[in-house]
Amino acid sequence: MMRKASAGGAAALHWFKSSYSDSSNSSECVEMAKSPGRVHIRDSKTPDGPRLAFAPAAWAEFIPYAAER
Repeated sequence: MMRKASAGGAAALHWFKSSYSDSSNSSECVEMAKSPGRVHIRDSKTPDGPRLAFAPAAWAEFIPYAAER
């Protein structure tokens, strides 16, 4: 996992919200973007703020863990 401020190539990413996002509660949304070799995550309330970047394998392992919570 990498943690870095949103800068540089962030504008070139195509961000989208999960189909599971609750549109009635916009304070609890995350957005995701994909780039070669990375899955990027950010808080939709602060799109210019920090973001996380995961290797695809790490993201794939995280999803089942998060689904259990």
